Amino acid sequence: MRMAFGWSRLLTAGVCGVALVDRLFWGLGSQTIAGQNYLAYLTIESNIVFAVLALIAGIIALRTPEDPAWLTTARAVVLSWTITAGLAFALIVWQAGLHGIPIWVPWSDVVLHFVLPAWTIVAWVFGPGRRAASWRIVPYVLLYPAVWGVFTIWRGGVVGWYPYYFLDPRQVSGTPEMVVTCAIALAIFAAVASGLVALSRLRTTARTDLRTAPRAAPEEPDPA
Repeated sequence: MRMAFGWSRLLTAGVCGVALVDRLFWGLGSQTIAGQNYLAYLTIESNIVFAVLALIAGIIALRTPEDPAWLTTARAVVLSWTITAGLAFALIVWQAGLHGIPIWVPWSDVVLHFVLPAWTIVAWVFGPGRRAASWRIVPYVLLYPAVWGVFTIWRGGVVGWYPYYFLDPRQVSGTPEMVVTCAIALAIFAAVASGLVALSRLRTTARTDLRTAPRAAPEEPDPA
C-alpha cells in the first residue's frame, strides 16, 4: 500500500508538471497580458512548489515506511495554499457567470484548481505513513499569501495589471473593499489549514504516531 501510494505521488507530480506547462503555453497563445504574467498567479507559484514537494514525497514513500515530521508539515502548508487557490478560482468563475461574463477554463486550469486539490485531500486523509500535523503551521500558511498579496498589489500599481480582480481597487468599490476581501481570503487560508490539521489528528496513518499516542491510565484498584 505504501509503495502504491509513493508511485501515486510521483504520478501526481507528473500530472501537475504537465498541467503547468500546458497552462503556460495556453496563456502565451491566448494573446492576452495574462500569458506574460504567468508566474504572477498564486495558483501557478503554489502548484510549482506542490509538484516539487510531491516528487520528493513520492521518493520518500518508496524508500521509507513513514513520512518524516517535516514532510507532514510541508505538505500541510503547501496543500493549504493549493486548496485555497482552487476554492478562490471556483468563486471567481461562479461570480463571473452571475454577472454574465463566462470564463473559458482550459483543461490545465481544471486540473490545477479542482482535480489535484480534490485528490490531495483524499491522499491526505487516507494515505499511509502520514503523521499528525501541528496546529503551529497555521501562521506559517498565512505568511506566503500575505507577502505575495502585498507584493502583487504594489506591482499591480506599477504595471497596471492584477492577477485577480479583487486586488485591483479600480475593479471593486475602492481600497476598503479590497482590504476586506484580502482579510477574508487570509481567513479562508487559515480555515483550510486548520481543517487539514484537524483531519490529520483525527485520522493518523503513521504507526509511530499511533504507538506514541497517549493512552488512558489504568484505574487504581479499589483498596476496599
